[in-house]
Amino acid sequence: MSNHFDYIAIGGGSGGIAGVNRAAQYGAKCAIVEQDRLGGTCVNVGCVPKKVMWFAAATADSIQHAANYGFDVSLKKFDWAILKQRRDAYIKRLNGIYANNLDNNKVSHINGTATFIDANTIQVGDQQYTADKFLIATGGKPTIPNIPGAEYGISSDGFFELEQQAKKVAIVGAGFIAVELAGVYQALGTQVTLILRGDHALRQFDSMLGTELSKAMQQQGIQLVLQTSPSSIEKNEQGKLIINSEQGALEGEFDELIWAIGRQANTDSLNIEKAAVSLDKKGFIVTDQWQQTTQQNIYSVGDVTGRAALTPVAIAAARRLSDRLFNGQTERKLDYDLIPSVIFSHPPIGTIGLTEQQAKEQYGEQVKIYTSSFNPMTQALSDVKQPTTMKLVTVGDDEKIIGCHLFGESSDEILQGFAVAIKMGATKKDFDDTIAIHPTNAEELVTMR
Repeated sequence: MSNHFDYIAIGGGSGGIAGVNRAAQYGAKCAIVEQDRLGGTCVNVGCVPKKVMWFAAATADSIQHAANYGFDVSLKKFDWAILKQRRDAYIKRLNGIYANNLDNNKVSHINGTATFIDANTIQVGDQQYTADKFLIATGGKPTIPNIPGAEYGISSDGFFELEQQAKKVAIVGAGFIAVELAGVYQALGTQVTLILRGDHALRQFDSMLGTELSKAMQQQGIQLVLQTSPSSIEKNEQGKLIINSEQGALEGEFDELIWAIGRQANTDSLNIEKAAVSLDKKGFIVTDQWQQTTQQNIYSVGDVTGRAALTPVAIAAARRLSDRLFNGQTERKLDYDLIPSVIFSHPPIGTIGLTEQQAKEQYGEQVKIYTSSFNPMTQALSDVKQPTTMKLVTVGDDEKIIGCHLFGESSDEILQGFAVAIKMGATKKDFDDTIAIHPTNAEELVTMR
C-alpha cells in the first residue's frame, strides 16, 4: 500500500466516514485513521445506543399505561444485563457495516492514533502517511470537573459500559445528555437526582422547553437539585457515593454518579500545532464557512469544530465538502441556519430555529409568538396527564416562521417534516392553509391561533 493519498480523514466517526466514502466514490484515493471502533461517538457511545435505551424506557412507560386500555399487564422484571448484551451486539454489527462500506469504496482503514508531523504528513504507529488534503473529524470527549473525588463518577461514555443497573443515581448537568439519561434511568426504575448549576435545564434552548421538561421530570419522580455544583465526592466503606457542595452534602448516598457537564474537542493527540491549525479559546478547531481550517489543505467537520454538535450535521458537512473538493461543485457547503434537532427526553423535544428570546433580541416588536398546550389523546383514558406544549416564533407582516419548539409525545417524529417547510421559508399562513390530520398531535401546528 502506497503511503500517499489524495484525502485522509483523521477520525472514524460519522463525519470522517461520510467524507472519505463520498470522496472515494468520485475517484479519490482515500484513507481513514481510527484508534477505536468505527462509527465514533454516535454509533458507540452516543445517539444509537442512547436511542436503544430510550426505546426500552418508552416500553416500560407503555406497560405501565396499558391498564388504561383494559390490558391486565404488569412489569414483573427488567434485566439490564440482557438489554446491554443485545444492544452491544447491535452496535458490533454496525461497526462491521461501516468497515464493509469502507472496503466497498476502496478506502484504506488505518488503525491507530494520528499525529501531525507537518501540514502534509501524519504519523500512525511506526508509519508515516502523506496526503494532498486532510479532514480532521476526531469529535469530542466528555468533560470531567477538576474537583476532589471526581474520578468516582463516570461520563456518559461510561454509562454504556455499566453491566448492572444502579438503584440510586446522581446526574450532574443541565444539557441534553443529562436530561436524556435521567429520563431513561427513571423510567427503568432507578431513582434519579439531577443536579443543576442553574435554576432550570436546557438553558441554551427556548425557555418553554426547560420549564415544561422540569415539570415533567418532577412528575416522573426525578429529584431536581437547583443552583448547586458539586465541590467534592467521597466514597464510604459501603461503596456509596457522597456528593458535597458549598451548601453541604446532598441528602442520601448514591450508587452511581454521572458527569454530563459538557464536551470538549478531542485534539490532544493530534500534535496540531505542527500543522499550523488554529484552535479557538475553548480548544475547538477554527473553520470557515467552507470547513477549511487555518491551514489551506486541512479541513475539519463535526464536534471537534464546536459547531452544531449533531451527527447529521457532521455527515452533511463532510459530504458537501467532498462534493466541492472532488466533484467540482465549487459552491457546495453546509448552511448552518435552521438545523432541526431532537432531545430524547421523556417525553421528547423537537426544536428548530431561533428561541423566543433570540428572536426578540434580533427583531424586536416584529416578533409574534403562537403557543398551544393540550393533553394528547393517548392520555384520554389516563388519570395522569402529561401536557404537550408547542410554540411557533414568527417575524414580520407575513409572519415568516423562524422558530418552532415542541415538547411532548411524538415531537421527535413530527419535527422533520415541518423543518423542511420552515427551511423553505414557510409562513404562519402556509401552516394555517394546510389541512390538519385529525386526531394527531401534529395537527396543533396547523390549527394554532
